[in-house]
Formats: sequence, structure tokens, C-alpha cells
Amino acid sequence: MSARIARGNGGGGGGRGGARSGARPRQTGRSVNTRRPKNQSLLDSFGLPAGAGRRIGGWAFALIGLVLVVTLVLAFRLPQLAGAALAESIGGAGFTMQRVEIKGAERVSRLDIYNVAFDQPSMAMPLVDLQGTRERLLQFGWIKEARVHRRLPDTLVVDIVERRPAAIWQNNRRLSLIDAEGVVLEPVRIDAMPELPLVIGPGANRHLNLLDALLASTPHLRPQVAGAAWIGGRRWDIRFQTGEVLSLPEGDRPSRRAILHFARMDQQTQLLGRGFVRFDMRIPGRFIVRVSRQPGTSVPELVPPDPGPTPPDLARTI
Repeated sequence: MSARIARGNGGGGGGRGGARSGARPRQTGRSVNTRRPKNQSLLDSFGLPAGAGRRIGGWAFALIGLVLVVTLVLAFRLPQLAGAALAESIGGAGFTMQRVEIKGAERVSRLDIYNVAFDQPSMAMPLVDLQGTRERLLQFGWIKEARVHRRLPDTLVVDIVERRPAAIWQNNRRLSLIDAEGVVLEPVRIDAMPELPLVIGPGANRHLNLLDALLASTPHLRPQVAGAAWIGGRRWDIRFQTGEVLSLPEGDRPSRRAILHFARMDQQTQLLGRGFVRFDMRIPGRFIVRVSRQPGTSVPELVPPDPGPTPPDLARTI
């Protein structure tokens, strides 16, 4: 008999009685080990392939590090500083602004344009602020549009489009030259007023386009207009060179119909230059004529329009 069998028999030497004497019964179930192996990551425990969790964790830490580096670079403006240094080196190589060429400037002061153009953070051509220069030039009343560009190696070109004066605006006893859009160009002295229509009243400059449209519909009246007053922010009073005033109603359509009707009557009966003071057309369907109340003033006579020669057929019937 072998030694292994002998040990087995010895262990059970008590037979059944040995089992009853207090020996623990042998467990047949298997125990479960809940501890993670040392070489296994937390992500591997979710069922990922072996080593995949470790690689994903490494990529995550690398991404966090990259974001941190980019944040620090942007915080300290390193790209801007590097670009500025490169631009300065280009300027040091001869690409430095030394001349300003101005085109289209007739009314605006050329000295003011030079002062704006040379007011730069750096004279190096790559660092010349084109957009900022243009915005500062547009603050001048006379300048309607400005185009600014570089011409290497050393010239800044400024192309100016000026506004055209269209009227003189009187407001609060001040006279200003304005363009068709109502932009104030410059103050005007009363002894040096140009031959332009005079518009009077608060906001009259902003409604100059409405007045221009009214006068455009009556070409034969336009040369006789001396000015207009914007009344109450609602309507126009038009003053003619012969001294009369035409009061128009409110609204674009009513005022246009009124001035067209007045133009037809003036062509038929010559209302202007007859000594009248005011023509009031504010009430629809009514035409009120006012005369001077000064002593010795005669009342002008309105002559009805000449219908022309009577047709021969009509004369025979009469």
C-alpha cells in the first residue's frame, strides 16, 4: 500500500464516528475573489479589452495637458506677441509707412487726413490699422466714404468720397450746410451763404428727402423755391422766391396731391408773383388764399384760366 493511500485512510480512521466527533463538514461551493488584480485598471473592469482602459486614460490626461498649454498660451498672448515681433522685423527691413497719398479730397482738410493716417500704433506696414483709420475718417462730416489700403513698400493710400451740399439748415439760430441725407457738413456764416435752399426747423434736415421728392414732382416750381419750413414735425411750408408761402397738408400722398394741384393752377392762372401772401391747402378740397393786411395793399385779382378758342362746331350750335 502506498503512503498516499495510508494518509487518506488515516484521515478517516475514525470512520463514521470521526465525523460525529466534531469535524467540520467539507464545503463543496467555490469562493469568489472580489479584489482587482494589480495590473488591471478601473476602465478594464467595465468589460473593455485588456489594456484598453489604460490607453484611454493616457489619452485623457494628454488632452487635459494640451488644453492647459493652449490656455496658458492664449492667456499670455504669445501668438500676438510673436506676430507683432515678426511685423516689426518686416518694418525694420524697409516696409515702414513714410508717405500718405490722398485722393478725392476737395472740401475736407488734407491736414486732418494726414493726422488721422499717421496716428498708428506702429509705422510697420503690416501693423497699420486700416479699419481703424477708415472709421476715424468717417467721423468727418464731409467724408461720405473712405477706402484705405497699403501700397508697398512705404505708402498708405486714402481714397475719399465727399458729400455734396444740398441745402442750408437753420435751427436754433444756427446755420449749417447739409447734404441730401441731412448730414451736417459744416457751419455757415450768414454773410457767406451759398445759393442753396434754406430749410428751417427742428428735424428739417432729416426730412430733406421728402421735400426733394415733392419738388421733383413739379419741375417748373422747383427753380422758384427759396426754402421750406418743417412745421411741428408733421408737414412742410414752402416759401417761394417771390415771397409767397404754400402750406401743405400732412402725409406724403396728401402733400404730393396738393402741390401737383397748386402747380397746375399756377400754370393756368399764374398765382406766384401776384402779391398774395399765403396759399393754404391743409384742408382737403379747399384752397384758401391770404392777402396782406398792410394799409395800402390792394387785393390781387384772380383771373380765371383762358379756356382757349371756342371750337367751330360748338360755336355754330350756340
